Parts: sequence; structure tokens; C-alpha cells
Amino acid sequence: MRFVSSIQRMHVGELDLNLLQVFAAVHAARSVSRAAERLGLSQPAVSHALTRLRLALRDPLFTRAPGGVRPTPKADLLARQVEAALQLIDVALKESDHFDAARSQRRFVVHMSDIGADEFLPLLMAAIGRQAPGVRVEAVQLAPQAIAPALDEGRLDIAFGFLPGLAGTEQQPLLQERYVVLLRRGHPLAKKLRDRAAVEQLDFVLVASHAEPARALHLLGLERRIRLTLPHFTVVPPILAATDLAAIVPLRPALRFAARHDLQVVEPDLGLPPFTVSMHWTWRSTHDPGHRWLREQAQAMQFAPPPRARRAVR
Repeated sequence: MRFVSSIQRMHVGELDLNLLQVFAAVHAARSVSRAAERLGLSQPAVSHALTRLRLALRDPLFTRAPGGVRPTPKADLLARQVEAALQLIDVALKESDHFDAARSQRRFVVHMSDIGADEFLPLLMAAIGRQAPGVRVEAVQLAPQAIAPALDEGRLDIAFGFLPGLAGTEQQPLLQERYVVLLRRGHPLAKKLRDRAAVEQLDFVLVASHAEPARALHLLGLERRIRLTLPHFTVVPPILAATDLAAIVPLRPALRFAARHDLQVVEPDLGLPPFTVSMHWTWRSTHDPGHRWLREQAQAMQFAPPPRARRAVR
């Protein structure tokens, strides 16, 4: 829109937000004197604020009319955006002291992988829907090196996952996991998968967006056995079901994939330690009431302990 580009040219960060509050009051009252009365300011102060805003936006904004002033077309367009922005700021200021979940329109951004979203979002969104129907959640999957800056800069509220490379954050453990082998039911090598030596006979799918399962393949010395590299786990199950390829996957998502597709989960002795999946956040958000509420919803998620995966029989 034209007025947005005008503001961008003058640098939004240099604009006094008090001018927008004055503008909104004059637009609503259609009168400089009535707006001054509502704001508790003198009429000259309101007129001076309007003059500054007119110069900044290069538009008269209001013209004289019987009984007051009439907004220009640009002022009408700007008013809708200013009103929405001031409401958001008002909500943010109020929520800095108190978070009313039932009334909040707050937006939270969370990092989680696609298999993490499959694990967490059904439980988390059910809790949010019951308590805070106006709250919005945006799930993103960032590169590992981008998570810490996004948390520090406030572009990300919480990061969920096994993130051993993420340092300097507050964190809360959510569940324990371990790696297993996922392959098609009836795979010719399934009954032989007792140890690492047997696993080395398999051909694997690597999901590039998941650093830790990829690292597990590296620790097992299986890079030369990678036959397919994919960006996400979404299409892995049907590929496994149609081929003799296998994947190293955390146990919980592996069991879900096996239940939805013609797959089986085998747990050979890989020699890999179990790991902890946690939520991470910056210390700056620790005492924010809305952020604390979201963390409480995540902590309250109940994860049933997964059954043991089938071990290959001799």
C-alpha cells in the first residue's frame, strides 16, 4: 500500500508512536479540540503533533469541515492500520503484567521438526484450544545454527527437540528417546538385525533437515550405505514400505509411522545412548506471563512410555 511505503522511506523506527495515538484520536473524534480533550492535551499540542505527522507522511491527513475536520482518503486507510497496531501494543503492554489466556490474541512461534510437530502439536494445540481459543501458534523448522539467534532476537519463543548444539538457553526436559531401525514389514534382513554389524548390511534413507539422526548414521559409520537423501520425513514411510531401504529414527515417531504404514520397528544393539528431548527458551522470556503460560502447557503434556520395539530373534 502507498502509505506503508511512505512510512518505510521515513524509517518506522524514527517515528514517534505518540503521533499515531494523536492521529487515531483526531480520526475518531473528527475534531482537534475533542481529541485534545480525550487525550488530556492542549489543542495546540494536538495541532503540533498533526503537523509533524503530516510532514512525515507528506499528506494533509485532515481538512476543515463543518464542526471539525474530515480525514483524507490516505488518513482513512492509515486509520485502520493504526488502530490495529495500537490495539496490539496495548495488548502486549497489558500482557507484560498479566496473561489472560481466554482473551489473548497473542501469536507464539515455536521451532520443531516435522516429526516433533507430529509428537507435540496434537497435545499442545488441544490444550491451547481449550484454554486460549484466540492464541495463534506458528511452527517453523529452522536450521540448527539459526535457532539461538532467533531465540535471542525474539523471533522465536520456544525451540522443541533434541538440540545438543544449542547453548546458553533455559530448558525443560520433556521426554526420553532412543534410536531404532524402521523398515518395511517382511524385509529380508529384519530378523538378522541384532547388532551394528548386521545393520551395516542395510541401505538407508537420510533426512537432511534432521541433524541428530544424520549424526547417528555418521557415528555408526553408515554414510556409505546412504542411498537416498530427503529434506523431510514426510515421504519416508511410503518409500520404506515400497523398497528395502531403512531409516534410523527415534522410537516414538518410528512406532507412529509403523502403525500408519506397512512398516516394522526393530531395535538392534546400536550402541547409541538414549537422549532427552527438551524445550528451550531465552532467559529474557522466563518471567513473561504469556510465555510462562505456554511453557506450562508444554510441560503438562502427558507422554505414555513407548513399548519396547521388537528385537531381532536369533
